[in-house]
Amino acid sequence: MKSNIGTVDSVIRLLLAALVAVLCFNHQIEGTPAIILAIAAAIVAVTAVFNFCPLYRLFGISTRKKTAQS
Repeated sequence: MKSNIGTVDSVIRLLLAALVAVLCFNHQIEGTPAIILAIAAAIVAVTAVFNFCPLYRLFGISTRKKTAQS
């Protein structure tokens, strides 16, 4: 699993996941939309933590900066 998510992308993903969590816990979103968004937020958070997005790999996208060692 080669890393394909950059730092900025990772931070944005974590912030979006945290926002969805706050909205769910404060009952701003409820029911089926809350469940769907919570699952999506969890997936986004996991990809941010592991710095790997399967969809990015599928489409050949990388937001990670190229280094001399890569």
